[in-house]
Amino acid sequence: MEADIFEYHKEEDTVDIESFQGEKQKLIQPTSLKDPKLEKLKEALVYWINSTLKSEHIVVQSLEEDLYDGLVLHHLLSRLAGVHLSVEEIALTSTAQIHKLEVVLEELDKRLGLQDSSPIKWNVKLIHNKDLLATIHLLVAMVRCFQPELDLPPDVKVEVVVVEVSKSGIKSDVQIEVLTEERHAGSDSLSNTEREDPIEQLLKLEAHKVNTVKKAILHFVNQNMSAMGLQVADMDKQFADGVILLLLIGQLEGFFVPLHDFNLTPVNSSEMLHNVTLALDLLNDTGLQVSSIDPQGAFPEGRTGGGTGQPCNLTGHHIILKYD
Repeated sequence: MEADIFEYHKEEDTVDIESFQGEKQKLIQPTSLKDPKLEKLKEALVYWINSTLKSEHIVVQSLEEDLYDGLVLHHLLSRLAGVHLSVEEIALTSTAQIHKLEVVLEELDKRLGLQDSSPIKWNVKLIHNKDLLATIHLLVAMVRCFQPELDLPPDVKVEVVVVEVSKSGIKSDVQIEVLTEERHAGSDSLSNTEREDPIEQLLKLEAHKVNTVKKAILHFVNQNMSAMGLQVADMDKQFADGVILLLLIGQLEGFFVPLHDFNLTPVNSSEMLHNVTLALDLLNDTGLQVSSIDPQGAFPEGRTGGGTGQPCNLTGHHIILKYD
């Protein structure tokens, strides 16, 4: 009886090993998993996914646990490349998930410019098996392709154990895997200059030139708000509670912001902050990158205890550049 049990397990082990023969598997070393650079990259990718899919109410918390079934990748492909595939929305079984991943990854590989001969660092099996390394490689490639202006943490590397199973045995080797390239000081300095916010460049001009810019913006705002019977005299103060800003966004984008979504007559800093935060979220959704603006700083001195009014002021400048 004991011999039978032993033979049974021996046969199972043989089948398991043979199924991996000829394959190389990469496993991130536990020490690398705790690397702060890797953590920052993961957080940046999660934030990017959630920002991109915010309007579709999709929220990702874990790269390993939330991408393996193809749902998120399918929506990212649709959102970023305008590609609509004939696959079921929610794949519940493993077979359905693998099929969906096959369709989505085939289209993604084409969009990413990968050829059959190209060394690809991900595949259906790895993504479905929740392989973190493959998932990060895929997402970084998507960012580089669809949103190359997005800054990801540079010079992220991990130590991996490469395991190869063959008939003669198991080989292992330790290697360094590069997830994002090192940023060179010279090119970084140039790229930062090129990417510097044009509005902040304008505000560095002489005072009389800044005033000219502000007058032009004020004229633009009033031109678009006149249809609603509203007029702005002081952007710093009147934009600070977010009401005018929300109404202006609706006018320019051609949609109505439901009154129950914001406070039309805010009476305290909490209601004002809610309005301004909503306005900045709407602007981010329309493609106007204002994520660096802190809504907490939108209030003039004295109304909430220390703001400057600068965020809403800056936002007004951004809007005119986009629509004028």
